[in-house]
Amino acid sequence: MKLASTLQDVPETMLWTLHNRAVEAMRPDGIIQDPTCVEIYRSISYDYERHFGKAEPSHAIRSLQFDRAIRQFLRRHPEGTIVNLGEGLETQRFRFHGDRARWLTVDLPEAIEIRERFIEPDQRHLHCPVSALDRKWFDWVPRDRAVFISAQGLFMYFEEREVRQLVRDLFDTFAEGVLMFDSIPRWLSRRTLSTQGWKKTPHYRTPRMPWGLNRNEIGPTLSQWSDKITRIEEATYAEFPRGLVRWLFPLFLALPVLGNYAPTNNIVYFEGGGL
Repeated sequence: MKLASTLQDVPETMLWTLHNRAVEAMRPDGIIQDPTCVEIYRSISYDYERHFGKAEPSHAIRSLQFDRAIRQFLRRHPEGTIVNLGEGLETQRFRFHGDRARWLTVDLPEAIEIRERFIEPDQRHLHCPVSALDRKWFDWVPRDRAVFISAQGLFMYFEEREVRQLVRDLFDTFAEGVLMFDSIPRWLSRRTLSTQGWKKTPHYRTPRMPWGLNRNEIGPTLSQWSDKITRIEEATYAEFPRGLVRWLFPLFLALPVLGNYAPTNNIVYFEGGGL
């Protein structure tokens, strides 16, 4: 029997990313291998294509980029902590084998409830049912280990002041780590805030996304927020596996001005103040 989804607003976006990742994983030439994702996708009674349109590989690309950054982190800190903020139905932990890390999922109670129908927590994979903005989850993270904080598809749904204060609190609390998040450009944020909103399809309007920054603003903005940052890197979406966008998107990113108006993934290394 399939599970009928009752998710709305921001929690419903977990089905959008699930749709794109699962359909890509089901392709013979798919760039991501994720049977757990496919199993969950098929177990939920939801008209994905009616709501979100035909699947495309952007979220699979994003997941793989986050995977790569975490693997690099775990090579340096094999017993570190991985915190996934707003994880939803991301099945990242199943794409890692033999690691010794501690994994923590932080998400709203209604999202955790859906997640636990498919993915059970255990001694190394914990679920914390609170908002990412609720600092209670800080207490779940060991202070004597480096931490990788992942925020896939999350910060754009917060106000800028909320993101700024959360980032500052992270860097002030944890002694060493990495924060990785994706960001959208200002034009896309404004589109979601307009009277009409962003209607991705005739049957789905995305939630408001108040926080947007252009690519060239990420480094200067974060550096103003905190002096704990030691390095900032970027991972763009220039890895589309097929179609015309595979060739056009890298060209778009390389343009001096227009390239600043693309979404990006940001990897921030920091040495904080907490121990």
